[in-house]
Amino acid sequence: MSATEQPNKPGKRATVHDIAAAAGVSRGTVSRVLNGGYVSVTARTAIERAIREVGYVPNTAARNLVMQRSQAVGFIVLEPHTLFLEDPNIGGILLGANTTLSDADYQMVNLVVDSERDTARITRYLSGGFVDGAIIVSARSHDPIIQVVGSLALPSAFVGHPRDLRPEIPYVGIDNMTSTEEITRRLLATGRRRVGMIAAAVDRDSGADRLAGFRRALGPLFDESLVAEVPLYDFACGAKGMRTLLEREPRIDGVFAASDAVAAGAVEALREAGRTVPGDVGVVGFDDSSWATRTRPHLSTVHQPAADIGAHAADMVLRQLRGEEIPQGGLLLPSPVVWRDSA
Repeated sequence: MSATEQPNKPGKRATVHDIAAAAGVSRGTVSRVLNGGYVSVTARTAIERAIREVGYVPNTAARNLVMQRSQAVGFIVLEPHTLFLEDPNIGGILLGANTTLSDADYQMVNLVVDSERDTARITRYLSGGFVDGAIIVSARSHDPIIQVVGSLALPSAFVGHPRDLRPEIPYVGIDNMTSTEEITRRLLATGRRRVGMIAAAVDRDSGADRLAGFRRALGPLFDESLVAEVPLYDFACGAKGMRTLLEREPRIDGVFAASDAVAAGAVEALREAGRTVPGDVGVVGFDDSSWATRTRPHLSTVHQPAADIGAHAADMVLRQLRGEEIPQGGLLLPSPVVWRDSA
């Protein structure tokens, strides 16, 4: 083996100079090949062979520094850390987004906002250019993150639609109001007459729209006292909300819970109170998450295509990064009712 054919020493990163020496060409010719430029077939063949011999790995960090790109997209969840781990809907959105970003050779950076301190820290992070874009999940109206991505002109997409979202920032989601109205009407069609709701996260567009859909479905039957508001889409809030409804109206015979996790908590509270589901009380949820089939009986629910939502949100960010036009407004995906045994 000649000196120019010696593989690079372990622990020492191969460079363009090493490739040029091994291939017997200039560094400029190697750079043209690495950057997609034209060289002769003979030179390209020699360079590709040399790359394999010296074990060259492109220095993506250095290239991104020159291009002022991090090749990363932030996945920002504005929920408590515990809910981030417990909610399979968020997990589905995350996995869908990650698959799309990975296919485009982008890294996803997970950022959880659980306090004002988190907001300040992530604002500094976004402003520092550490990510090229952002996917934002569960933003509330007047959330500081909305102002940050707007002022930075950061390529972004929102999952959901906060009321004060800037029109130039795209979003993807579902029609929470119409889907809630549909499943509540199906619950009423089973003969239930004292129907309540465990309304979670009404400070977000999803929670507020689900409450509005429930109110619209009941019409003159709507009773404000049969709405128990809870802060989060989680099991514990569902159990607490159900106990509240039972205290207010022991004759309650139907419940719409704002998520499957909330519905699962409601079923547990009913069981503790000696009520059967669906015999005494029909219960329906929302999301069609793993909670729906872990609960006994299985939950009637609304299917939310979480992975597709994440994939579309990631695609919106990538299209902006490629300089493509994004139609203003949002994308709403189908969310059909899935009817099972709980009602």
